[in-house]
Amino acid sequence: MFLLTNLLFDVLLSGAPSRVVNIASTTESGGRIDFDDLNGDKRFGGWAAYSNSKLAELMFTYELASRLESTGVTVNAVHPGAIRTNLGHGNSGLAGWGFSFVKLFFASPEKGARTVIYLASSPEVDKVSGKYFANCHLISSSRLSHDEETRARLWKVSAQLTRLPLMARL
Repeated sequence: MFLLTNLLFDVLLSGAPSRVVNIASTTESGGRIDFDDLNGDKRFGGWAAYSNSKLAELMFTYELASRLESTGVTVNAVHPGAIRTNLGHGNSGLAGWGFSFVKLFFASPEKGARTVIYLASSPEVDKVSGKYFANCHLISSSRLSHDEETRARLWKVSAQLTRLPLMARL
Protein backbone atom coordinates (compact mmCIF):
# COMPACT_ATOMS: atom_id res chain seq x y z
CA MET A 1 0.00 0.00 0.00
CA PHE A 2 2.86 2.38 0.82
CA LEU A 3 4.47 1.81 -2.57
CA LEU A 4 1.23 1.97 -4.58
CA THR A 5 0.03 5.17 -2.93
CA ASN A 6 3.39 6.83 -3.43
CA LEU A 7 3.46 5.79 -7.09
CA LEU A 8 0.01 7.37 -7.50
CA PHE A 9 0.98 10.52 -5.62
CA ASP A 10 1.17 12.82 -8.68
CA VAL A 11 -2.19 11.54 -9.95
CA LEU A 12 -3.80 12.09 -6.56
CA LEU A 13 -2.48 15.66 -6.39
CA SER A 14 -3.40 16.58 -9.95
CA GLY A 15 -6.88 15.09 -9.48
CA ALA A 16 -7.56 16.86 -6.20
CA PRO A 17 -9.92 16.82 -4.54
CA SER A 18 -9.18 13.12 -4.26
CA ARG A 19 -9.41 10.51 -1.54
CA VAL A 20 -7.33 7.62 -0.27
CA VAL A 21 -9.15 5.01 1.80
CA ASN A 22 -7.06 2.33 3.52
CA ILE A 23 -8.54 -0.87 4.88
CA ALA A 24 -7.37 -1.29 8.47
CA SER A 25 -8.40 -3.47 11.37
CA THR A 26 -8.87 -3.01 15.08
CA THR A 27 -6.30 -5.78 15.49
CA GLU A 28 -3.78 -2.93 15.15
CA SER A 29 -4.18 -2.40 18.88
CA GLY A 30 -2.20 -5.61 19.45
CA GLY A 31 0.48 -4.71 16.93
CA ARG A 32 3.96 -3.38 17.45
CA ILE A 33 6.66 -1.97 15.22
CA ASP A 34 9.97 -3.76 15.76
CA PHE A 35 12.47 -1.92 13.59
CA ASP A 36 15.03 -4.67 14.25
CA ASP A 37 12.69 -7.32 12.81
CA LEU A 38 10.21 -5.63 10.45
CA ASN A 39 9.91 -8.71 8.22
CA GLY A 40 9.49 -11.14 11.10
CA ASP A 41 12.67 -13.01 10.18
CA LYS A 42 13.70 -13.51 13.81
CA ARG A 43 10.27 -14.24 15.22
CA PHE A 44 7.13 -14.87 13.19
CA GLY A 45 3.53 -15.58 14.05
CA GLY A 46 0.66 -15.18 11.61
CA TRP A 47 -1.67 -13.25 13.90
CA ALA A 48 1.14 -11.01 15.18
CA ALA A 49 2.25 -10.30 11.61
CA TYR A 50 -1.32 -9.38 10.67
CA SER A 51 -1.70 -7.07 13.70
CA ASN A 52 1.69 -5.48 13.05
CA SER A 53 0.84 -4.87 9.40
CA LYS A 54 -2.47 -3.26 10.33
CA LEU A 55 -0.72 -1.01 12.85
CA ALA A 56 1.81 -0.02 10.17
CA GLU A 57 -1.03 0.61 7.73
CA LEU A 58 -2.82 2.88 10.18
CA MET A 59 0.41 4.74 10.97
CA PHE A 60 0.95 5.17 7.24
CA THR A 61 -2.58 6.57 6.91
CA TYR A 62 -1.99 9.16 9.64
CA GLU A 63 1.46 10.08 8.35
CA LEU A 64 0.28 10.46 4.75
CA ALA A 65 -2.67 12.58 5.87
CA SER A 66 -0.25 14.82 7.74
CA ARG A 67 2.06 15.12 4.73
CA LEU A 68 -0.85 15.91 2.38
CA GLU A 69 -2.55 18.44 4.61
CA SER A 70 -3.98 21.36 2.59
CA THR A 71 -3.45 19.65 -0.79
CA GLY A 72 -7.05 18.60 -1.40
CA VAL A 73 -6.15 14.93 -0.95
CA THR A 74 -7.76 13.25 2.05
CA VAL A 75 -6.50 10.04 3.62
CA ASN A 76 -8.56 7.94 6.00
CA ALA A 77 -8.70 4.37 7.25
CA VAL A 78 -11.63 2.05 7.80
CA HIS A 79 -12.18 -1.03 9.91
CA PRO A 80 -14.77 -2.95 7.87
CA GLY A 81 -15.44 -5.48 10.64
CA ALA A 82 -15.32 -9.24 10.44
CA ILE A 83 -16.31 -9.98 6.86
CA ARG A 84 -17.19 -13.28 5.22
CA THR A 85 -14.24 -13.65 2.82
CA ASN A 86 -11.87 -16.45 1.85
CA LEU A 87 -9.91 -15.91 5.06
CA GLY A 88 -8.82 -19.32 6.29
CA HIS A 89 -9.86 -21.00 3.03
CA GLY A 90 -6.65 -23.04 2.78
CA ASN A 91 -6.82 -24.36 6.33
CA SER A 92 -7.77 -27.96 7.00
CA GLY A 93 -8.61 -29.93 10.10
CA LEU A 94 -9.68 -28.12 13.24
CA ALA A 95 -8.48 -24.71 11.99
CA GLY A 96 -10.45 -25.11 8.75
CA TRP A 97 -13.57 -26.16 10.63
CA GLY A 98 -13.12 -23.27 13.07
CA PHE A 99 -12.86 -20.70 10.29
CA SER A 100 -15.90 -22.17 8.52
CA PHE A 101 -17.92 -22.01 11.72
CA VAL A 102 -17.05 -18.47 12.84
CA LYS A 103 -17.56 -17.09 9.34
CA LEU A 104 -21.24 -17.94 9.73
CA PHE A 105 -21.40 -14.95 12.10
CA PHE A 106 -19.39 -12.56 9.92
CA ALA A 107 -20.96 -9.77 7.90
CA SER A 108 -21.46 -9.90 4.15
CA PRO A 109 -18.90 -8.30 1.84
CA GLU A 110 -21.57 -5.77 0.89
CA LYS A 111 -21.94 -4.67 4.50
CA GLY A 112 -18.17 -4.54 4.88
CA ALA A 113 -17.94 -2.21 1.89
CA ARG A 114 -20.43 0.37 3.23
CA THR A 115 -17.93 2.46 5.20
CA VAL A 116 -15.35 2.22 2.41
CA ILE A 117 -17.92 3.58 -0.06
CA TYR A 118 -18.97 6.23 2.44
CA LEU A 119 -15.39 7.47 2.84
CA ALA A 120 -14.76 7.36 -0.90
CA SER A 121 -17.87 9.23 -1.96
CA SER A 122 -19.87 10.95 0.77
CA PRO A 123 -19.93 14.76 0.78
CA GLU A 124 -20.09 14.55 4.60
CA VAL A 125 -16.41 13.54 4.74
CA ASP A 126 -15.02 15.36 1.71
CA LYS A 127 -12.63 17.42 3.85
CA VAL A 128 -12.05 14.90 6.66
CA SER A 129 -8.53 13.48 6.70
CA GLY A 130 -6.31 11.47 9.02
CA LYS A 131 -9.19 9.69 10.73
CA TYR A 132 -10.27 6.13 11.44
CA PHE A 133 -13.82 4.89 10.80
CA ALA A 134 -16.06 1.89 11.39
CA ASN A 135 -19.76 1.67 10.56
CA CYS A 136 -19.55 5.17 9.02
CA HIS A 137 -18.50 6.68 12.37
CA LEU A 138 -15.19 7.90 13.78
CA ILE A 139 -13.43 5.43 16.05
CA SER A 140 -10.25 5.60 18.13
CA SER A 141 -7.05 3.73 17.44
CA SER A 142 -4.19 2.74 19.70
CA ARG A 143 -1.94 5.32 21.26
CA LEU A 144 1.03 3.84 19.39
CA SER A 145 -0.68 4.45 16.02
CA HIS A 146 -0.50 8.19 16.77
CA ASP A 147 3.19 8.22 17.78
CA GLU A 148 4.63 10.79 15.37
CA GLU A 149 8.26 9.77 15.87
CA THR A 150 7.54 6.10 15.11
CA ARG A 151 5.34 7.07 12.15
CA ALA A 152 8.09 9.23 10.65
CA ARG A 153 10.71 6.54 11.18
CA LEU A 154 8.45 3.88 9.63
CA TRP A 155 7.85 6.17 6.65
CA LYS A 156 11.60 6.66 6.19
CA VAL A 157 12.34 2.92 6.42
CA SER A 158 9.48 2.14 4.01
CA ALA A 159 10.85 4.65 1.51
CA GLN A 160 14.28 3.03 1.76
CA LEU A 161 12.89 -0.50 1.37
CA THR A 162 10.84 0.48 -1.68
CA ARG A 163 13.64 2.66 -3.08
CA LEU A 164 11.37 5.70 -3.22
CA PRO A 165 12.47 9.25 -2.54
CA LEU A 166 11.51 10.51 0.88
CA MET A 167 8.48 12.74 0.32
CA ALA A 168 8.67 15.88 2.41
CA ARG A 169 5.69 17.38 4.12
CA LEU A 170 3.93 19.66 1.67
